[in-house]
Amino acid sequence: MSIFLAALLLTLATAIVTAIPGVFVVLRRSAMLVDGIGHAILPGIVAGFIITHNLESPLLIAGAALSGLVVVLGAELIQRTGLVSGDAPQGLIFPALFAAGVLAITVGFGDIHLDIDMVMLGDVNLAASGQWIIHTGAGAYSLGPTYLYLMLVMGLINVAFIVLNYRQLKVTTFDPAFARATGIPAGTVNALFMFLVSLTVTAAFEAIGAVLVISLVVAPAATAQLFAQRLVTMFALTAVVAVAVGAGGFLLAYQLDAPTSAMMAVSYGVVFLAALGLSRWQERTRSATAGSALRRSQTGRALSVD
Repeated sequence: MSIFLAALLLTLATAIVTAIPGVFVVLRRSAMLVDGIGHAILPGIVAGFIITHNLESPLLIAGAALSGLVVVLGAELIQRTGLVSGDAPQGLIFPALFAAGVLAITVGFGDIHLDIDMVMLGDVNLAASGQWIIHTGAGAYSLGPTYLYLMLVMGLINVAFIVLNYRQLKVTTFDPAFARATGIPAGTVNALFMFLVSLTVTAAFEAIGAVLVISLVVAPAATAQLFAQRLVTMFALTAVVAVAVGAGGFLLAYQLDAPTSAMMAVSYGVVFLAALGLSRWQERTRSATAGSALRRSQTGRALSVD
């Protein structure tokens, strides 16, 4: 398989896998928490690499995801004290974890392929270079990047979790008070969901980076939310935006010889702004139409009274 096709398939898989949990991330207004998780997984990646010396090890992914979860649980514990409010607890925790990861990489891993740029920005072409080769009597055949299968497994985990916990996620997202009244453990559901987000962010870091991944998680769902009236529709539109804009950003990056992850993030941002403008124009059109209809109705009533 050519490196171009391998990188394209990996890009599309990463885009849709990260966008799936993004629907509930956006609806829960937890977008910046994803940014905190993206930074906080760095020391987890370092710790996992120290143990495994393999950037594709499941143990590395699990350790990094747990590191990201520290931001969620730590921020919640600090907020419960009542002494620090808003998003300040997140701002206290994730910079400290990120700085610890930077120090560990700088001091201990300067001579190997584990550097700040790779973890933070990713490289889909490098991630796609390691391909799964099978050897048969007729020759050797490539089944695509091994990293692609990691993302597909992560996608299956995301879909399975959301399908199995759809009702709990929906209730705790739209009506937390009702969830608590009916005995749904909102705190547990939230912790499990954010651990899933941490896993997703960690799985995607080699291809897209732990910083720019927030764009892939948030932008497709935020764009879909502008037009969707139902949750199922929002999931469908999110998938379409993730794949279409992800492919467009990838191809544009190749044409301009630009970093793939950065071009994808810019593409998602441009499409969101265009969608926002279209949504506002539609709202103004509907308002103007409704106002005209109301004025005609009032004029008709006045004429009928006369």
